[in-house]
Amino acid sequence: MAQGPGSVPGNRPPTLGGVAHPRMYSDDDPFLVDLRRVCLAFPESAEVEAWGRPTFRAGKKVFAVFDWTDEHDYAVTFKPEPEERPALAADPRFYVPPYFGPGGWLALDFSAAPVDWDEVAELMESSYRQVALKRMMKLLD
Repeated sequence: MAQGPGSVPGNRPPTLGGVAHPRMYSDDDPFLVDLRRVCLAFPESAEVEAWGRPTFRAGKKVFAVFDWTDEHDYAVTFKPEPEERPALAADPRFYVPPYFGPGGWLALDFSAAPVDWDEVAELMESSYRQVALKRMMKLLD
């Protein structure tokens, strides 16, 4: 099979369903270092670039995404506990993100107010617990 210029294996942009997604962030973006510190502290968690964004996973399942929209410069998208979602959604720092929102996910706008990293850690742990395998949970508890 012929390969064109620039099609060196391992030198391709990330794809999803054959559609390339350019990198939409920089490693020095505000809040990303702290979000990595929180999310990568969970057992067997990993950062995977998907859709041009950093995603944080428990095994293969996403529990957080460093995200933004036109209205929100820096945010983390996560899955809150269903019983906590209404109270969080009423807080102006939170919004329903595109794509993930219909699945019950919310996003915390990091630029809406000073960030309480203890709160972020609690929210990320709750999201992680919803997707983590039992063996991961044992390591967490």
